Amino acid sequence: MPPVLLIAGSPSAPSRSTALLHAVADRLAHRDVEAQLLQLRDLPAAPLLAADASSPAIAQAVDALAAAPAIVVATPVYKAAYSGLLKVFLDLLPQTALKGKTVLPLATGGSPHHMLALDYALRPVLQSLGARHILPGVYASDAQVTLVPEGAWQLQEELDVRLAEAVNTLAAEGLHLPPVHGFAPVAFASVRCSV
Repeated sequence: MPPVLLIAGSPSAPSRSTALLHAVADRLAHRDVEAQLLQLRDLPAAPLLAADASSPAIAQAVDALAAAPAIVVATPVYKAAYSGLLKVFLDLLPQTALKGKTVLPLATGGSPHHMLALDYALRPVLQSLGARHILPGVYASDAQVTLVPEGAWQLQEELDVRLAEAVNTLAAEGLHLPPVHGFAPVAFASVRCSV
C-alpha cells in the first residue's frame, strides 16, 4: 500500500498542527501503515505561488497526493480560515485531485472559537476537489498542544483520545483495515475447554 500522505499546511516551525500530524504518523506506524509527511513550507515559493505544476518539487508533491490511499491535512487557523499556504497548494491541484480518497482534516487555533473553520472553510474546498469521504475533523486549541522543555510537543489527554479515534476511523474507512480491539481473534477450533 502506498503511504498515507500527511499534508502540513503551517508556514512556521515548530508548529502545533504539524505536531498533530506526527501523532497521526505514530499511530499509523503502530498499525504497520506507512505515512509520508509533505511540508508545504518546504516547497519552492515562486512555482507554488504561480501554480506551476511543472516544477519538479511541485510535481512530486502532486504525484504523492495522487498515489496516496488517504490524506490527512493539518493547518493552523488564521482569521477563521485555514492557512494561506495550504490554500495556495490546494488551488494548484486538479479539480479531481482527491477523487476516491478519504480525508482527515486537522486544525489548531488560539481558542475553541475557531473550531468551525474545519467545517465552514476547509471542508467545502476538500469536497470541491472530489474527496470520497471527509471524516469528522479534529480541532485543538493552543492550550491542548504544548511545547515541553525537551523540545517535544505534548498533547492534552482528551485531545490524544480524539486523535486516536480519528486515526482508527481513518484506518477503517479510508484504508479498510480491521479494527484493533485488545486481543487478536481466536479461531473456534483453537479454543480448548477444561472442566
